[in-house]
Amino acid sequence: MRIFLKFVIDCPPDAAWWALRSPAVFRAVGRPFLTFESLEKDGFPQAWGPGIHPVRAKALGRLPMGEQIIDLSYPRRRDGVRMEVDSGGALNGAMSIITRWHHSMAVSATDDGRTLYRDQLRFSAGPLTLLVWPVLWAFWQWRGGRIRSLARDWR
Repeated sequence: MRIFLKFVIDCPPDAAWWALRSPAVFRAVGRPFLTFESLEKDGFPQAWGPGIHPVRAKALGRLPMGEQIIDLSYPRRRDGVRMEVDSGGALNGAMSIITRWHHSMAVSATDDGRTLYRDQLRFSAGPLTLLVWPVLWAFWQWRGGRIRSLARDWR
């Protein structure tokens, strides 16, 4: 299944790119529905880098959802689009119902100096995919609203 968001956010592309790579922003856009704790030795880094970043998720800050791997890459493009791709997935817990996960986010400049933001999630939960899709779709709409709201302060 696929969920896709595309909208303009009120911040410069460099600020949006910083936000994509920020664990603090990652955590802020999911709250209060999902909270994340780093399982890395030194906690969350200042900025995400390529590679594997293990986290533990909780629903509503209390209900354990399991551990997952955030496996980041930054494909190079020549057209001014900057991308972050997460091809990780759940290791255990309720989130492991999702058997395939590919999340890509892209930012590029608009003609007026703001940012075109694109966010695509492709996932599968096997025979339960149709049941999981509405929950993820609703959460993605929430994330999109949080991104639009928070972006006003990304300078």
